[in-house]
Amino acid sequence: MTISEGDQLPQGKLLKSGENGPETVDMADYATGRVAIFALPGAYTGTCSTQHVPSFIRTADQFREKGVDRIVCISVNDPFVMAAWARDTGADEAGLTFLADADGEFTKAMGMAFDAPQAGLFGRSKRYAMLVEDGKITALQAETSPGQCTVSGGESLLERA
Repeated sequence: MTISEGDQLPQGKLLKSGENGPETVDMADYATGRVAIFALPGAYTGTCSTQHVPSFIRTADQFREKGVDRIVCISVNDPFVMAAWARDTGADEAGLTFLADADGEFTKAMGMAFDAPQAGLFGRSKRYAMLVEDGKITALQAETSPGQCTVSGGESLLERA
């Protein structure tokens, strides 16, 4: 079942790359305050790299001006790839946090898992963006196709912030 606006963010453990290797992150810790979270099918993939991540880099300061405490990107990838991708896109310099849902459990709990065998993507996340306030989803915007980035882009979510 797909999660909806008004629901509590599912609990989950994700990974980030730390100084001494992968570090476990509890989503409950990242969901306190006002948080913009966006998820996408995969690091270094076309739409994710050319549209989705850049849209949140462009709007990061505007989100902060509207009281958003942090901006988090989640993908079903490993923490090493996510850290490299954050550096390569400049997202880390823009203050975005990239978290790896390595086993896809958080994505499944969100009801956002999908497969696209023709693109070599299995167990990946649908493309979506949401605003979370103290663990409660206040806005959720999901794409109908993982190759599109319209309602889940930074500018679209910013209108709801």
